[in-house]
Amino acid sequence: MTTTQFDPRTLLAESRLGVLATIKADGRPQLSPVTPHYDAEAGVIMVSMTEGRAKTINLRRDPRATLEVTSADGWSWATAEGVATLTGPGTDPDGPDVEALVDYYRRAAGEHPDWAEYRSVMVADRRVLMTMTVDHVYGARLG
Repeated sequence: MTTTQFDPRTLLAESRLGVLATIKADGRPQLSPVTPHYDAEAGVIMVSMTEGRAKTINLRRDPRATLEVTSADGWSWATAEGVATLTGPGTDPDGPDVEALVDYYRRAAGEHPDWAEYRSVMVADRRVLMTMTVDHVYGARLG
């Protein structure tokens, strides 16, 4: 019988839904469902978020973050820990803050049918790009 080695980084790269943990002012965790993109080569996880939300406020105060993902069947999980930087929100649809969100979208989902509309929405919604430098990954396949 051949057993394949579980690599939590593979699960991170394949997952499109995760839970991001940030640290509240009182030290307790704050959890948010997010759509992550893991760039294994660069060693970063990117997430688009909105300025003023709890996770954004928490990361501006304390940039430590943890992302957890699970397999569709629930039998495997992976956790990535690191320090986040935030880019944006942008005020210029063609500026560098919005361009960072365009890059994230392309990596996570491919081409958008209307980039002008996407850029406009990113400014109107006050979107921010979190880039977390991953310094520790762990996980397991159960069963």
